[in-house]
Amino acid sequence: MPIDYAPPVKRSVTIAGHETSISLEPIFWNALEAAGRNAGMPLNALIAQIDAERLTVRPIPNLGSTIRQWLFKNASHLR
Repeated sequence: MPIDYAPPVKRSVTIAGHETSISLEPIFWNALEAAGRNAGMPLNALIAQIDAERLTVRPIPNLGSTIRQWLFKNASHLR
């Protein structure tokens, strides 16, 4: 089955009480939603957790890139 390549999709999310937009390819949105379900967390809560981890790194990486890397590192939810 070929991989369905698609351009990024922008979504608005609320993190720590403020709205921001994140652009991710649909395959990453699907994986992030699955990770949230597996963790029993709403999507915004999972993104907020990833965002908090990101803010401890210097230089601070882009949130979309951080999410992709987090998903790769924590790919157990994809099995």
